[in-house]
Amino acid sequence: MPITAASDADSVRRQAAAVPDLDTLDAGVTQCRACPRLVAWREEVAWTKRAAYAGDDYWGRPVPGLGPADARIAVVGLAPAAHGGNRTGRVFTGDRSGDWLFASMYRCGLANQPTSVSADDGLELFGVRVAAAVRCAPPANAPTPAERDTCRPWLQQELHLLRDTLRVIVVLGGFGWTALWPALAAIGVPVPRPRPAFGHGVQVHAGTLSVLGCYHVSQQNTFTGRLTEPMLDTVFAQALKLAT
Repeated sequence: MPITAASDADSVRRQAAAVPDLDTLDAGVTQCRACPRLVAWREEVAWTKRAAYAGDDYWGRPVPGLGPADARIAVVGLAPAAHGGNRTGRVFTGDRSGDWLFASMYRCGLANQPTSVSADDGLELFGVRVAAAVRCAPPANAPTPAERDTCRPWLQQELHLLRDTLRVIVVLGGFGWTALWPALAAIGVPVPRPRPAFGHGVQVHAGTLSVLGCYHVSQQNTFTGRLTEPMLDTVFAQALKLAT
């Protein structure tokens, strides 16, 4: 199907609902311009750059998901980092959050290597797909509720396209947790009411899916010890157990 740039919330909803496969979804995501504040920020960052990456050609667009179309586990994060995914064009790639995430996946047998530095570094995921609740890098790593809601159709269609094989969703942080439940409800997944509160290690059943809460792999959590490598590995080990 022809891909045009979504320009507002209504066009995101229409376009996301119509895509037949993940490749088409990813193509639509990368062209989205529905949130003016996020478009301006991601492009400004790509133009001005960080001194350490002055020689890099920044991606500067929305960042699609990563992983196979028959994944049994999905990981939902917050949004790309300004000098991580917004620079490399691959979710959680090129920043310290990604260092933690993919190293844990490697230790748990979900990735072929523990590092993720560029889109062409050979990283391969096994049975897991990683995505973000908001696909553009936001100022101060803080999307607004309106931006979260505008972006939600991309997430819900991604989950819909994974539905036949998907068994477990690992949610990194409270923002992704809040974004997930309306997305699941929109694709017909029976979600608990009242909505469960986020917490590290929380496990919730939603129809045939298991949803696991995990502190986000942000430096705010990893540098302070709020999230440790064993804690992260335990969540992915549980995800693997539930997915089999």
